[in-house]
Amino acid sequence: MDNMERALGLTDWRRLTTEIYAGVRAKSDPEWAWREWRAKRDQLFASHSQSPRNDSPGDAPKTLPFFDYHPAYRLLVEMEGLPDQDLLSFDLGSDGLMTMLPVGRTSGLVPSFGGELTAYWICGYGGGIFLPFTDTTSGHETFAGGRYLLDGINGADLGMENGRTVLDFNFAYSPSCAHSPTWTCPPAPSENHLPTAIRAGERLAIAGSQLEQRA
Repeated sequence: MDNMERALGLTDWRRLTTEIYAGVRAKSDPEWAWREWRAKRDQLFASHSQSPRNDSPGDAPKTLPFFDYHPAYRLLVEMEGLPDQDLLSFDLGSDGLMTMLPVGRTSGLVPSFGGELTAYWICGYGGGIFLPFTDTTSGHETFAGGRYLLDGINGADLGMENGRTVLDFNFAYSPSCAHSPTWTCPPAPSENHLPTAIRAGERLAIAGSQLEQRA
């Protein structure tokens, strides 16, 4: 694949992902939106040239493993601004350096999850909000490097309701590097660790019985 093919493929991947999230925001039933989001992501991962999945040709399409949907993991939170912060930089290998600026902190997660999360602005032309996190399932039931809730680069945006940001952890997903070592992804910073088990969103491919034993 030459550079032009790769550029067009990535552009198409981002376009389709943005459209999928637009569909999520347009639905009035969050669980129904989640089910449609999962189905479309499974299709994208199974068929797109930029999919991080490395299934062999001819393999039956695989669904990405998720915890069951639970409405308690969908919250509306305030986002409080932060004073001037230091930039964070991550080496993304052949993709160069990714720089982020902490710009806000959630307000409203403590009662449910025991902590709050920092939102980052991805520096560079266009920018975008980025919200990764880890929790006590990370490295055991979910990807060790954390999962993403919002990512402006890829159009992952759950929207706002009544002036508050929608954070639905049922939509938490593993970054591309969780599926293939050919990808490099920024890990969730240590300040974005939640001291509880977030059993919602994408998980590792562990049998249901094992998950139940750990619950």
